[in-house]
Amino acid sequence: MPIIKSAKKRVKVAKKATTRNVKTKRGLKAALKGFHASLTGKGSAEAHAKAQSALDKAGKKNVMHKNKVARKKKQLAAAAKKAGVKTSGTTKKVAAKAPAKKAAPAKKAVAKKAPVKKTTATKKATAKKK
Repeated sequence: MPIIKSAKKRVKVAKKATTRNVKTKRGLKAALKGFHASLTGKGSAEAHAKAQSALDKAGKKNVMHKNKVARKKKQLAAAAKKAGVKTSGTTKKVAAKAPAKKAAPAKKAVAKKAPVKKTTATKKATAKKK
């Protein structure tokens, strides 16, 4: 049992994170099982979308490494293709970018000020400094 206050807090935080991660993993497992069970049925496209979504969430929350997520998604797509499931509508489409805004007209350049003429007083002051 921790004695230091910060260690006690870390125990509480770790317990909350563990609960959250277990929930994410459980949802992921259920989605994957549902996909594999529905490969022969009609709802396999929806199950494929749910499984991909669950994998993405697990990767986003660092429950699963991003490369493992990519590998699992590839395996799901291969299994769906082998079973003859049409999955073209389940992938996310990238929205088209809005056209770039036109640049505002360039500002007019400010004329440079003429150099200040040295008077005899300033010449004497600079001569004394040297």
